[in-house]
Amino acid sequence: MTRSLALLLACCLPLAACKPSFAALAENKAPPAAALAGTDAAARARQAADAWLAAFNAGDRASLEAYAKRWNPELDVERMLAFRNDTGGFRLVRREDAPAGAAHALVQERESDSVARIAATITPEGHARLEIEVVEPPEDLRVARLSQQDTLDALVAKADAQAAKDAFSGVLLVARGDEVLLQRAWGTADRAAGTPVAMDTKFRVGSMNKMFTAVATLQLVQAGQLSLDDTVGAVLRGYPNADVAQVTIRQLLTHAGGTGDIFGPEFDAKRLSLKTHEDYVRLYGARGTEHAPGTEQRYSNYGFLLLGRIIEQASGQSYYDYVDAHVFGPAGMRDSGSLPEDVAVPGRAVAYTRRDDAWVDAADTLPYRGTSAGGGYSTAGDLLKFARALQDGTLLSPDLLAEATRNQTPWYGYGFMAREQDGVRFFGHGGGAPGMNGDLRIYPASGVVVLGLSNLDPPVVERLVSYYLLRMPE
Repeated sequence: MTRSLALLLACCLPLAACKPSFAALAENKAPPAAALAGTDAAARARQAADAWLAAFNAGDRASLEAYAKRWNPELDVERMLAFRNDTGGFRLVRREDAPAGAAHALVQERESDSVARIAATITPEGHARLEIEVVEPPEDLRVARLSQQDTLDALVAKADAQAAKDAFSGVLLVARGDEVLLQRAWGTADRAAGTPVAMDTKFRVGSMNKMFTAVATLQLVQAGQLSLDDTVGAVLRGYPNADVAQVTIRQLLTHAGGTGDIFGPEFDAKRLSLKTHEDYVRLYGARGTEHAPGTEQRYSNYGFLLLGRIIEQASGQSYYDYVDAHVFGPAGMRDSGSLPEDVAVPGRAVAYTRRDDAWVDAADTLPYRGTSAGGGYSTAGDLLKFARALQDGTLLSPDLLAEATRNQTPWYGYGFMAREQDGVRFFGHGGGAPGMNGDLRIYPASGVVVLGLSNLDPPVVERLVSYYLLRMPE
C-alpha cells in the first residue's frame, strides 16, 4: 500500500480509522541521555521536525540519508522516498502549541488538500521521535464549496495538470441520478502500443472487488443459504485452524476477525501458483488470528479471501461464476471480470508502477488472477451500472443494502466503506496496488456517484476524487 495521506483519507484503507503514524525512534547519539540536563527538549524537538521536513521536501536520497545519520539511523529511506513521491512533499502551514518537551506543526500535502500534524519529541535517552497524523482540516484550511459547473471545471483542470506531468492516466466519471455530468479519459492504456485510455478501457480495481464479494455474500444471506453469524468452520468443514474457524461471516465482512493479510514473502514466492481460493486457504489456513475475533478491526485481505471460499461452498459454484451470474449479470456489467493475467483481455490496460523515476510494467507484482479480496477489472461505465443496481434494489433488498452501508464500525459496513461528509452519508470502496488505483463514492440521498480508475500507482485517483468531493455543492 502507498503511504500517501490522500490515499489514507480516501478509501483504499479505512476511511475514518486511517490515521497513519510514521513514527521513528532514532538512535541519535549526540547528545547522550546524561547530556539532556540543561538542554531545551522542545527546541531540539522542533529542530528534529524541521530537519525532517527539509530533507523530505528535498525529495532526494542524499538529504534523507543525511537526516537519518543525524537523527534516525533506522529510517527507511526507500519508504520515505516513495512517500515523498506520493505526496509531493508538505507545505508548513503553522506551528502549534505542544506539550512540554515536544514540537507540533500543521502541514498540508502539496499534491492534495490533506492536512496532517507533525509531532516531534525527544526521549529521555536523547532520541528523536517523529509522528505524522492525518487530521481534519481546521476551519481556515477547509476548501470552499463551488457551483456544480465550477466544481467539474476545477476537477478537469486538476486532472489535466496531473496528466500533463505524467502523474495521471485514467478515467473520471460524475453522475447524478440518470444524468452523467462528466466522463473523461486521460493518458495511455498501453505505452508500448501507444493505445490511449478510453471510457471503455478496463482497469484493475484492486480492493474495489470487495464490494462484489460483499454483495455476493449478502445475497446468500438474503436467500437463507448463509447467516451473518455462521462461522468459518461451520461452512468450511475441517478448516485447519481452530481460532480462525470461530470467526463469523459478520466479522469477516467488517475486518474484525483478526485474519490478517495475504501479501508478503509467502505470496511473493507463490504468486503465480495461487490460482484458486482454495489454493490461498491451503497456504494460509494453518495460520492463527492476529487478535481475538471481534475485539479489534484490522483491514484483512485474507478475511475476504475466506469469504470467496465461503461463497463457493454455499453456492456450489466457483466465486467467479457466482459473481458473473448474480452480480455482474443482473447489473448489466459486461466488461467486468477476473480472468487470469495470462489471458488476453481486450481493452484491459497495462499496469504501470513507478521505479527509479520511470513508469514500468507492473506485471511482476500482479497475482495470477483477481480474487474475492481484490484485483479484478472493470470500467467506469460498469461501475456506474453497479452503483445504480445497488440503489434500485436489483442486487440486494433496500433493507439489507442499508445495513451493509451503515457504520457497523467507525469506518466500515459490510464490505463497504461508510462515512459522513458534512452530515451527508456516502459509501463505496477504493482499491490500490502497484499499477492500479480506483475509487467509487455513492451518495444515496442525492443520487450522486463519483468514480475514477487508473493504471498507475495510488493515490492518483483518490486524490482527484477527493478533490472533487471537497468542492462539490452541498
